[in-house]
Amino acid sequence: MIGSIPEEKIQLMRDGVDIVGLISRYVSLKRTGSNHVGLCPFHAEKTPSFSVSAGRQIFKCFGCGLGGDAFEFLMRMEGLSFVEAATRIAGEMGIDLEPRQLSSAQAQQREEKERLQKIAALASEFYHTQLLQAAEAEACRQYLNRRGYGRTSATEYQLGYAPRQGSALAEHLRQQGANLEDARRLGLIRARDRGEGDYDLFRGRLIFPIHDLSGRVVAFGGRILDAGQPKYINSPQSDLYHKGAVLFGLYGARQAIRQAEAAILVEGYFDQLALARAGFTHAVATCGTALTSEHVQLIKRYTRRVLLLFDSDQAGRKATFKSMELLLPVGIEAAVVGLDAGEDPDSFLHTQGPEAFAARLAAARPVVEVYMDECLTECAPGSAALAQATRRILEVLKLVADPLEADLYVQELAQKTGLKPEMLRQQLGQVQAPAAGGSSARSAQAAPRGVSAPAVARVNNQDPQGAPVLPVAKRQASSLTPAEAKLIRLLIFEEEVRQQVAHQGVENFFVDAALGQMASEILYQLQDVVAGQEVATLQRFTELYARLPQPLDYDPAEYADAGEQMLEPYRKKAADRRRRAMLKKQS
Repeated sequence: MIGSIPEEKIQLMRDGVDIVGLISRYVSLKRTGSNHVGLCPFHAEKTPSFSVSAGRQIFKCFGCGLGGDAFEFLMRMEGLSFVEAATRIAGEMGIDLEPRQLSSAQAQQREEKERLQKIAALASEFYHTQLLQAAEAEACRQYLNRRGYGRTSATEYQLGYAPRQGSALAEHLRQQGANLEDARRLGLIRARDRGEGDYDLFRGRLIFPIHDLSGRVVAFGGRILDAGQPKYINSPQSDLYHKGAVLFGLYGARQAIRQAEAAILVEGYFDQLALARAGFTHAVATCGTALTSEHVQLIKRYTRRVLLLFDSDQAGRKATFKSMELLLPVGIEAAVVGLDAGEDPDSFLHTQGPEAFAARLAAARPVVEVYMDECLTECAPGSAALAQATRRILEVLKLVADPLEADLYVQELAQKTGLKPEMLRQQLGQVQAPAAGGSSARSAQAAPRGVSAPAVARVNNQDPQGAPVLPVAKRQASSLTPAEAKLIRLLIFEEEVRQQVAHQGVENFFVDAALGQMASEILYQLQDVVAGQEVATLQRFTELYARLPQPLDYDPAEYADAGEQMLEPYRKKAADRRRRAMLKKQS
């Protein structure tokens, strides 16, 4: 039994569910032989590698490697628990999963929640009908038209209008026979002080419905149409709605987030709608509140990368860095999308278009780098201000979940401040014990197969055209971090890793020039080496060998599947730096 579901019912669902029909709701499938194929919904691809087998009742993506049964698909696609996925499938198959009678308290709780959901649905329908049909809503319709939202868009997003009359919704709910006390619990209406009936929370406002992950309306946001204040008001907390755990637009954005392998996080309802309308359907917004740890866990169900797009003013920067503090510790990569001062996504898309916005997304900078620059602005070398700024940055680096990524930032911080990387690593507790040194060895004179000219030039202290350049300070074993030492061992003992680095070019993986020089030397000396002779070969070159992590041992089990996992952060860091340098040159 899993949870409270009997195993025989789980097997009944696993054997009987129409997995092709289920997955076809999310993926356009085409029959090929006995299977169905399509584009994988869990990663971006142009050539179909996603296969569904009706006979075996499983799916498998040969691109990203994900696979499983119908339960696994729903869990990943919808962010559900196993019990939630099983309940969904059982409902469609007409299978009763209730293993026991609900207690009276549980039955009452379920009944109350269903009543509240019906009230929210009635309110949403009322507001939407008002927007489309009421004469009073003409000004609201014109406002939406000016912003590019016609009747089609209003219907697609189920936008609404709340009449200025003080009790229009309350009267509508009464006429529908709804329980007004439930409407009060949702904060939609409130009792007047003198007991003269109820008045509506939203009056004379454009209404944005807020959905949960099942697509049910649970709350509303309301924007005023004139110069009054507050500009926005939101439904209060209720048994249906916890604003710190709901992201506006997530219900419709989940699949797009998976396919884009990132979520764009914005502040406002119109920001999210504008991006979705322009084709950036992986955008979500907080509902009038700062990002919370619950939001972060929700995002983590669908992606490990977030593009932060807040206002460029002081409040927006503060929100960006507060979000950073929540995202980094759970391993979510966060980057900042830069817009010009005074611009928001809606205005930017209107004036410059989707292609220009896509370019801004591509140029998004890691939030830690942005924070570094913010802290180090106008800090004179050797000043007390520089020391204080460095301490603040190091505190942020302690939040980075991946030690390899954290060390890359340490190297960047050292370059920006002129401080020694070893001293910065001491602050993070990342210094490795020193190893014994050695003497000289010859330098590489020719490129091994596949190693680019710039990589070998670093070994020879020359540029690709042969002109001498300033020598690069060589990294000693004592300065290698544990992550770097592990990467060097992989390079020495795994021929596949050496081939990948040689094929793509050392400079495409190593931002730190000295570490890249060490990697280039290793590739050169180990070209055509017989497996098992790596250490013996390197021992002949005493200067290089002395700079390698000691003892130079290797346990394949410890390093299983670690090659790509460790190389990727280095490759992305180098690519980001090259891209920003190119953009800077173009500007």
